[in-house]
Amino acid sequence: MKRVAELYGRLEESIIALLLAGMVLVTFSQVVARYVFNSGAVWALELTTFLFAWLVLLGVSYGIRVHAHIGVDAFAKLFGRRTQRVMGLAVVCACLVYGVILMVGSWNYVSRMYQIGIDAVDLPVPRWIPLSVLPIGVALIILRLLQVGWQIVTGRQDGILLGDEGQAAIDQFADQLGDKTTDQEGRP
Repeated sequence: MKRVAELYGRLEESIIALLLAGMVLVTFSQVVARYVFNSGAVWALELTTFLFAWLVLLGVSYGIRVHAHIGVDAFAKLFGRRTQRVMGLAVVCACLVYGVILMVGSWNYVSRMYQIGIDAVDLPVPRWIPLSVLPIGVALIILRLLQVGWQIVTGRQDGILLGDEGQAAIDQFADQLGDKTTDQEGRP
């Protein structure tokens, strides 16, 4: 099971990197085309928009995995581990309810696009194909939330782990201060 989770994590990172690279390449090529050759592709903006939508929704799932989302957990940290776990489970449950609502709505929306058969505005593809990121992305988010919930239930995690911007700023300041108090070879 751990191997599957690692493979899924690597696949997720690779897809995010490819999406970002694709966005950069399309956008850069359009800048060059417009300012150097005074032309450009009509479909480039729509493609970049769809790639960005995929990047954002897959990025939310990835952010849950690596604890990159920020939040206010100062109140929860006032309590003991057991209370933090209960609060963490409550937060996960609320997020799961919201995720299920998003899943149902996105599924209905994409299935309507499929039934109607509308094409994308500038790309020659049915609109439901790029919009399928909605149910796929929400499903991945729900999967990550279930993983966090399981970690809390099994005691491997006390609550929702968030990105700690305060600690990151302190660490960065300490690194910068350390760089200024030592020479290039690390001597004071």
